[in-house]
Amino acid sequence: MRGIDVSTEKTRQFDLEERTAVFARAIVAFARKMKQNPVNNPMITQLVKAGTSVGANYCEADDGISRKDFRFKIGLCKKEARETKYWLRIIGSANEELKLEARELWKEAKELHLIFVAIFRNSKTASDISH
Repeated sequence: MRGIDVSTEKTRQFDLEERTAVFARAIVAFARKMKQNPVNNPMITQLVKAGTSVGANYCEADDGISRKDFRFKIGLCKKEARETKYWLRIIGSANEELKLEARELWKEAKELHLIFVAIFRNSKTASDISH
């Protein structure tokens, strides 16, 4: 994969903020490789929005003003990672020449999704605990 190689980059230890930034840069680089046409253009927009939102929401969660705010924003990270997986799957199907690269990015999106699912489950708020 040209540009940012997620598989190589993730072998080094990153904090989650750095890992999501590396992922966002890889998504942008991937989107730039896609041919501009009426089918791809909406998918490019959706992919870039979702793929870059993962890290942006994580930064906001990390600076959350309360446990409830943190949990809400981690939920957004989880949602955006899942949406990114969806768009990568569709793009890989619609653009055979990008299928392998889309698959590698999909794997990273899946790992990020699983990480955020775990954080979300472990971030119970006081109201969650009392029920």
